[in-house]
Amino acid sequence: MIDAEEELVAAPPVAAARRRLRAGHPALLLAGIVLAALNMRAALAGVSPLLGEIGAHFHLAAAASSLVTTIPLIFMGLGSIAAPKLAARWGTEAVLCGALVALCGGIVLRIAPPVVALFAGCAVVGTSIALLNVLMPGLIKRDFPDRAAGMTALYSTAMILGATVSAATAVPLENALGGWQGSLVSWSLLAAVAAMVWVPQALLTRRGTGHGTPAATAVPAAQDGPKLSRSPLAWQVTLFMGSQSLIAYVTIAWMPTIFTDHGMDKAAAGLVFAFSTLVQMAGSFVVPMLAGRMRRQRLLGVTVAALMACGVTGLLLAPVAGAWLWAALLGTGQGGALGLALTMMVLRSGDAHTAARLSGMSQTGGYLLAAAGPLVLGAVHQVTGGWTVPLLLLLAVCAGIALLGMGAGRDRRIGDGRRA
Repeated sequence: MIDAEEELVAAPPVAAARRRLRAGHPALLLAGIVLAALNMRAALAGVSPLLGEIGAHFHLAAAASSLVTTIPLIFMGLGSIAAPKLAARWGTEAVLCGALVALCGGIVLRIAPPVVALFAGCAVVGTSIALLNVLMPGLIKRDFPDRAAGMTALYSTAMILGATVSAATAVPLENALGGWQGSLVSWSLLAAVAAMVWVPQALLTRRGTGHGTPAATAVPAAQDGPKLSRSPLAWQVTLFMGSQSLIAYVTIAWMPTIFTDHGMDKAAAGLVFAFSTLVQMAGSFVVPMLAGRMRRQRLLGVTVAALMACGVTGLLLAPVAGAWLWAALLGTGQGGALGLALTMMVLRSGDAHTAARLSGMSQTGGYLLAAAGPLVLGAVHQVTGGWTVPLLLLLAVCAGIALLGMGAGRDRRIGDGRRA
């Protein structure tokens, strides 16, 4: 992830307030991290089981319906660019709080009557999640330097848990609350609660700074480091990140629809999708640990691509009969691919500054590439009238991930002079 705290020095009153907050209110800080993490995927995962109803309500074709998942991805990529500057100006805590307030508003906006409000709300949701994505890793590294790994595991688990519960309860909430609108808007309550927890933290850390005073200043880098845009290795890491994200968000957008189009009950399809999200934790936990102990990660790159390819092949041949198995294979492969992508951003960089820049390049480019997936596959499904061609395209992407993993998994560092 992009680290918004990288090379930022907090203003003295802000730094002092943060020390008091860590010492006097650790439970508040911990609760804020967990609640923010629960919101980082819930607003997206809860849409997928309801995509058919949303499209039918607004009379949208398959390609247009996919915009409900495509637009947030575009703004997740674009919003990540602004996060470090906002953190420097207002402070990480205040921007986190503002992002959660905006997320709450975006979730509510999605159910407003005109279709333009649906898409506008998706843009707000994507931008808000981008800020959370970027700010959380830096905050954890800053406030928990001795427990960064454990805290990262905690917030990653909370993020996946939020997505899993959102997907599993989407249809039951729709039935209980009288429609897809009630199901979607219910998640604004979680965002509102999280924002309330961050309000006192934002106020405490900004107290004492004058009007218009920035919360932090940037430390000038001694050198800019290697030019990433000219590094084949940097592009391999970026495209690996983007390609695995493309498969992940195509799954978020269309997996339940694939099941229901083949006769599965809508509620059951939502549960299978939730299970696929849940098992991502296994891959995202194990693969980075293995990657860190290996000089080369090429075998891991091929393995996670093969797991996803097996899951996609299952959806192509027997989507309903083996649904739980295909969900397990896809979920494990996706979690492992994401963990490997994040790990390679560090392993392929020679220093922290290059790692932060590579993270920014990979995250921004990756989300923008991933945004094309749901839209393109939705359009192909609409034209062909089935899922065979879209799934064959996903298999081609899996093959590309394997090749990118072979390249990005080499024992190389960006800027080490060996064609990196």
